[in-house]
Amino acid sequence: MAETIGDAIAQGAARLGHLPDIDPRSEAERLLVLATRLSRAQLMAWPERPVPEPVAGHFLALLERRAGGEPFAYLRGRQPFWTLDLQVTPATLIPRPETELLVELALERLPGEARLRVVDLGTGSGAVAAALASERPRWQLVATDRCPAALAVAAANVAAHGLANVALVRGDWLAPFAPASCDAVFGNPPYVCDDDPHLRRGGLDYEPRQALAAGVDGLDAIRAILARAAAIVRPGGLLALEHGWDQGPAVRALFAAAGLQGVATRRDLAGQERVTCGWWAEGRA
Repeated sequence: MAETIGDAIAQGAARLGHLPDIDPRSEAERLLVLATRLSRAQLMAWPERPVPEPVAGHFLALLERRAGGEPFAYLRGRQPFWTLDLQVTPATLIPRPETELLVELALERLPGEARLRVVDLGTGSGAVAAALASERPRWQLVATDRCPAALAVAAANVAAHGLANVALVRGDWLAPFAPASCDAVFGNPPYVCDDDPHLRRGGLDYEPRQALAAGVDGLDAIRAILARAAAIVRPGGLLALEHGWDQGPAVRALFAAAGLQGVATRRDLAGQERVTCGWWAEGRA
């Protein structure tokens, strides 16, 4: 067992060397921050400082979980998203930076001072709904999820940030809504193919499968949303959904076939097509 901070970081870096796409030393430092409750700057300033045995034991437990592939966000129990720090658990997806495109698009495309009813489908941790509610206090956000455990996490995040303009509803996609009851719908539905090998590695195997996989081509959830959206979204309303990097053409075709106009796809910071949106015609019945 490591005796000093420097020993612990070296031990952690060696244990995490097999994980892809991380800096093992930086990851070990992050784990030691969790275990010691010291800042990273303090760890760097006092490498010779002894690590008490209970703290060292906690660090080793975190280290083994991380070495097994468990995402750091689940070890910390929190994840930054937009301007918020959100609780996450294995009942929810870990919010990703690319999902912030949904927030950006909503803020750009919808009037900020209007009293809109805006829906976040499959809310998980409540990330999108909470971010929009924090930026647009006049909007009424309705966040849905069919998983009670996920809704409990979303409720905790909404309460922690004092967001009175968010309602949480249990239900499958747009099933809870009456016809013509929403001004805009946003969502990060599952879009990975059922047999995608990535589901079994890289930490995705720790996240809820029902929030990741959606049929043979990964588009089943998007089809289900589109099938009901025409009845639920008011004329002139906006629909925007996140999807896989290679699904842009297929999703645009589905949007167009459903009657959406002005269909366009926004790229993420990596240059990949990531969010497709469209409008319902003002004059439709």
